[in-house]
Amino acid sequence: MLKNWQDRCLQAWLYFSILLVVGTALLTMGYILVKGWSAITLDFLFSAPRGMPLGKEGGVFPALTGSLALGLLSMLIASLLGLATALYQHLYCSSPRVYSLIRLVVQCIAGIPSIVLGLFGYTFFVVSLGLGHSLLAGGLTLSLMIFPVVAINTDKALTEVRPEQTLASYALGVPRSYTFFHIIWPERKNDIISGILLGTVYAMGATAPIMLTAAVLSAPSPGSLLRPVMALPYHLYILASERISMENAYGTALVLLLLLFAGYGAAFLLFGRRGEGRE
Repeated sequence: MLKNWQDRCLQAWLYFSILLVVGTALLTMGYILVKGWSAITLDFLFSAPRGMPLGKEGGVFPALTGSLALGLLSMLIASLLGLATALYQHLYCSSPRVYSLIRLVVQCIAGIPSIVLGLFGYTFFVVSLGLGHSLLAGGLTLSLMIFPVVAINTDKALTEVRPEQTLASYALGVPRSYTFFHIIWPERKNDIISGILLGTVYAMGATAPIMLTAAVLSAPSPGSLLRPVMALPYHLYILASERISMENAYGTALVLLLLLFAGYGAAFLLFGRRGEGRE
């Protein structure tokens, strides 16, 4: 009887937690949708901020393209670093201690606050390397922030590969590179790509790192790696904190939210197809 009562309490707590989280998320998204939908027009999406102070009128096109550029650049850099780390762990590392040390370092990087990474990016990339406030400095800083996401997701995907597949490949004398591209990659590519997309979405929604390395109040659409850019999170922060235009702030928040949901949706679809093609 006591066990049955405990099970019911646990089940009720789980259902309540799910409803609370889902309800809060839906309420937040619904509020932003209602408040921001009126600002979404073609002029808002495809024009630059105007007015005095800047942003009171006009749109978010330079900020939208800047966020996409930052996300793409950070994705390329973090993918190279994350994939290389995970592949070394699973295909080349023969020492359990080294493997554990790499995992510990990656997890420690994942725990660093984004503002601290932003300060590091400002000190190292902007000042020491002389890149200045630029798309490149921001992309490098964001890549450090999402590197653990890519590395951990790739590590998890490679861990789920059936051991007999790789062991049989090695027993036949097949090179590790061939094993990855022809045996592991076809089976786990959806999981790996979905992890990369999740990291990219995380980067596009970050504000603290780009405030110190890349984002400015006004800039054209990205045309050079060494020029500063606008970005949706920073533009939203300025509009809301300075009370320049709350209508445009909600519109910017909605555009950012839809952009992030597009990335999450793509990652979810890829992850949902993880079992296709196996047998």
